[in-house]
Amino acid sequence: MSNDEATIVEDSELACVEEALEAGVELLLPRDVPLGGPRAMPVQRVLPNKHRHFVGAWCFADAFGPTDLGGGPGMDVPPHPHTGLQTWSWLVDGAIEHRDSAGGRHTVRPGGLNLMTAGRGIAHSEYSTPETRVLHGVQLWTVLPRGEREREPSFEGHDALPEVELAPGARASVFVGSHAGVTAAVPSFTPLLGVELRIAAGAEAPLALAPAFEHGVLALTDGVLVDDVPVPRGAMAYLDPGREHAVVTGAAVSGEADAVAILLGGEPFEEEIVMFWNFVGTDHATVAEARETWMREREAAEGERGRFGTVVDDASGSLPSPRIPDVELLPRGRAKRRDR
Repeated sequence: MSNDEATIVEDSELACVEEALEAGVELLLPRDVPLGGPRAMPVQRVLPNKHRHFVGAWCFADAFGPTDLGGGPGMDVPPHPHTGLQTWSWLVDGAIEHRDSAGGRHTVRPGGLNLMTAGRGIAHSEYSTPETRVLHGVQLWTVLPRGEREREPSFEGHDALPEVELAPGARASVFVGSHAGVTAAVPSFTPLLGVELRIAAGAEAPLALAPAFEHGVLALTDGVLVDDVPVPRGAMAYLDPGREHAVVTGAAVSGEADAVAILLGGEPFEEEIVMFWNFVGTDHATVAEARETWMREREAAEGERGRFGTVVDDASGSLPSPRIPDVELLPRGRAKRRDR
């Protein structure tokens, strides 16, 4: 791509963001990144974003697919560590098997949830199953509050979560928190909301929002509009605290039956944290210590991996951590709304 073409794309994106702001919606655009090791799968990462680090305690969001696995690798992520967070895996299509060092093993499919609480430290792996032909979904992280980051790691696999009809042609599946009169019995450590929205072409999903929460609507397909603002696939429409209503509309898109989006919400997370690779900590020192421990334990005998352990039934080589920069890692906190 030439420099002129790049400038045109950037100008177009800027105009899109500015139009959304005028309509009362902050549009967060994703960036393309590889996920995994040598057979990395491309994903669209919208959180963390240079304009906004969190939505509630949601601190990370990767959208992927729909990807035809006949044309390349699926999800192939060997054992790797996490600290100080929860990971949430939700699928629109396909299946992913999770294995972890706390003994958890579960295959998530559409309508179910894989939820891992890293606490002081855990390792896990994720692989799309051999029968998966199309892979489509989202992986999310929430940061644990200060008093919960050293808790023991754990895992829960949920095969079915509550659904509710919001309006004709619009359905919601709630995977954490409460929405439209239904509640998911899924543990979180800060007030959270997580909902999949499926909306037929031309239908509208009216959303009743908790005014104490900030919200984000992450588009997993084309054809998603929030308060009439188009949200490109992989992008997120951010809504400030104080909002009580929003409308998500499904637009007709060739080849896609429904528009699919993820509604995220939570009370604004007021703590500052340091994030590096898969580690969340209070400061640079705690993150650096976690990284050093992982690099030491991944080369140690199985009985000498006291913090991160060994992933159950997985003999694959683990992923090394990137090097921490020579400068001190800066903390992340709530970002301010960008100027119009």
